[in-house]
Amino acid sequence: QVQLVESGGGLVQPGGSLRLSCAASGRTSISDAMGWFRPAPGKEREFVASTRWALRNSYRANYTDSVKGRFTISRDSAKNTVYLQMNSLKPEDTAVYYCALGPPDAGRYDYWGQGTQVTVSS
Repeated sequence: QVQLVESGGGLVQPGGSLRLSCAASGRTSISDAMGWFRPAPGKEREFVASTRWALRNSYRANYTDSVKGRFTISRDSAKNTVYLQMNSLKPEDTAVYYCALGPPDAGRYDYWGQGTQVTVSS
């Protein structure tokens, strides 16, 4: 089994920043896709950001439109950890953020973390 442990959530004022971390353990691969999701109205989970294996031993990042230019996803393969740097936070970013892991280029995520709460409020 794969386990995902998230941390870094908290309370922040609008315009502030947080960095989320997700540490993976178990039978994982450096080529696995890892991403971040959050609940949205009418959806169980909404895609936020992801990183996947690419050419030249690097990772390619993708973002949903609402966070482009504000959020940055990164990955430390040696630590098997993915990060989400969140800047210029807005109240509408308030949510439980979930980390997920899936096979490379499979279009799905098989493992999920327990979530970490992010609250943006004055």
